[in-house]
Amino acid sequence: MQPFIKITAIAAPLDMANIDTDKIIPARFLRKPRGPGYERLAFHDIRYAADGKDRPDFVLNQAPYRNAKILVAGANFGCGSSREAAVYVLYDYGIRSVIAPSFGDIHYGNELQNGMLPVMLPDEICRKLRQQLRDKPGAQIGIDLESQTVTAPGGATYRFDIDPNHKERLLRGLDDIGLVMQNIQVIKAFEQRYHRELPWLA
Repeated sequence: MQPFIKITAIAAPLDMANIDTDKIIPARFLRKPRGPGYERLAFHDIRYAADGKDRPDFVLNQAPYRNAKILVAGANFGCGSSREAAVYVLYDYGIRSVIAPSFGDIHYGNELQNGMLPVMLPDEICRKLRQQLRDKPGAQIGIDLESQTVTAPGGATYRFDIDPNHKERLLRGLDDIGLVMQNIQVIKAFEQRYHRELPWLA
């Protein structure tokens, strides 16, 4: 997993609340293997028209926001089903962080497990950030995980909370497998001793 330490990048305002995982990646695409072109599935049904052409009113189809790596959304981002593909498709698009007043619980955990940083800030601050991004298309937001701060386009800074364990794992780029692999030599030593002392169980 790629570590997350800090990022300063173009941010896009998603003026929608309750963006569920089916909006992030529709269920009919869940069997599609992750690979080249996977990022095109992000927000597919609200991003493209029936003929496959870009919907010009969708924010990520607008030139200043096409390369956004940060989304600022409304409340309850990632609600609905628990599909991890909703994180894969955002990550493959290039999104490293979503700022919102609240998240679906499972989606919040899935972002953390896959190298994304979900940032919760009060609704009024998220509204202010989205307005700044609309007023200055292409503006950047800075996020520093070590100091747990978000720097707005206007220079104001806002502090966010994150569980210390999740913070450490993101800073070091450790998912569940990476966490286990840190102790692989201890695990191997245990297995060798176990088989040596109890060979009939092997």
